[in-house]
Amino acid sequence: MVQLAHHTHFTAGDLERFMGLSVGFDSMFHRLMHSPTQQDTGYPPYNIRKVDEYNYIIEIALAGFSEDDIEVEVSDGTLTVRSKESKDTAEQQYVHRGIAKRIFSKAWTLSDDMVVKNAEFTNGLLNISLEKIVPEEKKPRIIPISSPSVIEHKKK
Repeated sequence: MVQLAHHTHFTAGDLERFMGLSVGFDSMFHRLMHSPTQQDTGYPPYNIRKVDEYNYIIEIALAGFSEDDIEVEVSDGTLTVRSKESKDTAEQQYVHRGIAKRIFSKAWTLSDDMVVKNAEFTNGLLNISLEKIVPEEKKPRIIPISSPSVIEHKKK
């Protein structure tokens, strides 16, 4: 009989141990440990597309919404997209309502080097462009190796 390895869930204690093995990730670990738990209802549907090494696009399908119905906010390393209250739908009567235009809020935690460039709304699709900014000092480079300078002592 083959016995499979026992698998346990990742805990806050595991995260604490990882923090001891890293330097400078304090804000990332803090956001992970204190991020609000959010039930993902699957609405609205979205894609995260990698354009190249430094650029990403979050595509959110928002049929039935307009630019005035949605809000995009970046605050403390979190990108949030949410719908605004719509007064006109309460006044309308529907025989059938198949286009979901309900209140929603979606949030993504961004890395410290990720910047939101812009948001465009076209044909029911919200595209949010993100760029990973890597400073020159963080880009890979070859470090020259030098020999210590040796002072020669001349015989007198």
